[in-house]
Amino acid sequence: MIAVVQRVNSSWVEVDGKVVGKIGKGLNILLGVEKGDTEEDIQKLLKKIPYLRIFEDEKGKMNLSVMDINGEALVISQFTLTASVKKGRRPSFENSEEPERAKQLYERFVKELSKYVPVQTGKFGAYMEVFINNTGPVTFVINSKQL
Repeated sequence: MIAVVQRVNSSWVEVDGKVVGKIGKGLNILLGVEKGDTEEDIQKLLKKIPYLRIFEDEKGKMNLSVMDINGEALVISQFTLTASVKKGRRPSFENSEEPERAKQLYERFVKELSKYVPVQTGKFGAYMEVFINNTGPVTFVINSKQL
């Protein structure tokens, strides 16, 4: 499972011109589910993401987590994160999990993350426009297989 975690002042997602998820200060998380991902991958991400100390304290140091600042999370499914661009010019999506299973794992991740912080989402499988007010910019790519 691959997560692109961005520190944001705000973020929102639209489907067909309508806002379906919106947050203020917190984390924008783009989540890609790979073939073979399991509950264990979700738990590895959950042991890391809510606790990442990437928000500034009173001294300007990245020392606070999203929980410490009472922040929120916007989680967007993004299967393109699992693409391989090793060969040729067209990305290969052979590493992407099948949509039904990917949706189950995505929804499970959202449910579990909501135990830590308020969570908004996009619409799984939809064409979405994501607006990210990344501050810093601060962005981390976290792969559950590397944790």
